[in-house]
Amino acid sequence: MAKSEQSNEQRGDSPRTGSPAGPRLQRGVFGAVMRPLQAFLELEAASGVLLLLAATCALFWANVHAESYLRLVEYPLAVGASSAQAQFTVAELVNDGLMTLFFFVVGMEIKRELAVGELDTVPKAVLPAIAAVGGMIVPAGIFLAFNWGAPGQRGWGIPVATDIAFCVGVLTLLQKRVPRALTVFVTALAIFDDIGGILVIALFYGHAIDVAWLLAAAGVSVILAIFNWRYVRNGVAYAVVGAALWYAVHRSGIHATIAGVVIGFIIPARPPRPSREVLGELAEHVDRLDRDAGDDEIGGAEILMIEEKLEDLEAPVQRFVHLWHPYVAYLIMPLFALVNSGVSLRGASLSTVATPVALGVALGLLLGKQLGIFASAALTVRLGLAPMPGRAPSSKLYGVSIVAGIGFTVALFIATLAFGDDPLLLAQAKTGILVGSLASGVLGAILLRLAG
Repeated sequence: MAKSEQSNEQRGDSPRTGSPAGPRLQRGVFGAVMRPLQAFLELEAASGVLLLLAATCALFWANVHAESYLRLVEYPLAVGASSAQAQFTVAELVNDGLMTLFFFVVGMEIKRELAVGELDTVPKAVLPAIAAVGGMIVPAGIFLAFNWGAPGQRGWGIPVATDIAFCVGVLTLLQKRVPRALTVFVTALAIFDDIGGILVIALFYGHAIDVAWLLAAAGVSVILAIFNWRYVRNGVAYAVVGAALWYAVHRSGIHATIAGVVIGFIIPARPPRPSREVLGELAEHVDRLDRDAGDDEIGGAEILMIEEKLEDLEAPVQRFVHLWHPYVAYLIMPLFALVNSGVSLRGASLSTVATPVALGVALGLLLGKQLGIFASAALTVRLGLAPMPGRAPSSKLYGVSIVAGIGFTVALFIATLAFGDDPLLLAQAKTGILVGSLASGVLGAILLRLAG
């Protein structure tokens, strides 16, 4: 080894560049941690724009030519033959079928964050968890205050959920005005909101429970748990057993989309081998190739071996999220918005918004979310249980709390479960979702824009 390279190594410098190895390593580790989050936020922001376009298209279509819009939503489809034929509409295909994939990705993202992400330790999870609980209880309370004892009472779960795609979209547009730590806080809060929404759907918006099918679903879940124990990474195996779980859950009386969450939680969240061990072997392998190959091209077998070692660095849950998240963000969620956002405004007036259901949903999102999240988060920080994200001022925390009142995808989904058999109440709930979400996005953006 050359003397200059020895002196570089003694100082801790890189022998090739002369730059400090410690800071460079820190930058590399920081980049490795932040890149998945950066990609996630960029994807959610773009998805929010596409969601907005789909919802606007549905609103326009339903008010310009309602007949053709209803024909699309209620268009009959069938799979199978004779007695084994399954019949469903386009809306049922999207809401009961494709949304299972949405909740599958949600389940995987929750598990990833709890296992190796932003929520992998109690201190990291305390503030968004407490804020999410406050942001669910207060909106539900406001809704029930308007609808207690009335037919619309069963829609109390509609304003409890935050739509992460729209929220991240708004915060991305204001990224120079919003500390990065607050964007991460809202993302983590939305994850806990998703957990709460999943529990609400599973516990309160199913049908009469069929114990036999519920036991069958439990048996299939055991098979999936064995997959996790044996570290199965084959997507086809999960798809086949997952389809059986979806059918058993559907027949049990629990909403079938919960099967997607269960499968998502089953996918292994950690790499099969320690990353340091894999990287050490890879470094030795590359050094050996560098010595032995000389000026010759590296063969295909050697490249394949490198690829196999790189696969050991990525957990199955990470691979499946990378695979399915774009389809969910750019296809399934916009389709869901297109099918469920078509609210006819013909003959609508202030009296439509003033109905107990619409008013309860709108004020639950606009007032309940901001008050519940901000009060819970501020109290948690004041008691010293968690630090303020990025040491942001209270005005910024209040601004993102208002933006978190955008409740669209899951709110619409719960509305269809609560009022699917009552078109009038369903239309009122959708009106409240649109009004409350729009007001939360606009007012939150204005406050964040004006805050110093």
